Amino acid sequence: MLHVHIQKKMSHFLLDVKFSVGKEIAVLFGPSGAGKTSILNSVAGLTPIQNGVVELGGRSLIRDGKAQVPVHQFNVGYMFQDYALFPHKTVWGNIAYGMESKSFAEQLMKQLNIFPLRDAYPHEISGGEKQRVALIRAFATQPDLLLLDEPFAALDDENRLKSRQELLDIHKQWQIPIIMVTHSREDAQVVADKILYIEEGKLIEEVEK
Repeated sequence: MLHVHIQKKMSHFLLDVKFSVGKEIAVLFGPSGAGKTSILNSVAGLTPIQNGVVELGGRSLIRDGKAQVPVHQFNVGYMFQDYALFPHKTVWGNIAYGMESKSFAEQLMKQLNIFPLRDAYPHEISGGEKQRVALIRAFATQPDLLLLDEPFAALDDENRLKSRQELLDIHKQWQIPIIMVTHSREDAQVVADKILYIEEGKLIEEVEK
């Protein structure tokens, strides 16, 4: 279980949200600039907060706004919106970065049909393939929590449909809390167990599906 309470002064408003996520996919949904990515970054310990708590699986990661353990020990996987693949590393080099188990990483690559591309470089593969590499890299760390920032935004309709199902399939197997940011109402409706509507840094509605 993940428990989050974040208070952070933003340029135009105070980000102040409180929510919990079990072994489910929670989607942060709302307009651009509402604070959704800032929530992800705060939970991951990548940006400081003024006050708040992040607890994951009974561990206190952040308390009173301060990290209680080094950020690299949060054991949180993060898939960035631009995928953030290392251009000088092969597909395998990207996935192997931070992985916990070679066999598990290879299993994911086969499951998502990336294994034949293991020796290719990011500039040699398609956008949909980059997205799957980034997702596998995040899962290969065997995290206790996965954060996804607009994971389907750059995909065409065919790859978007495929990627949604791949995420659902992997989550069914792995069963960890996932928080996903999206501007797409359809993405939210398809993958979410819970939708958290964010406006100007506030949680205005929480809908269980």
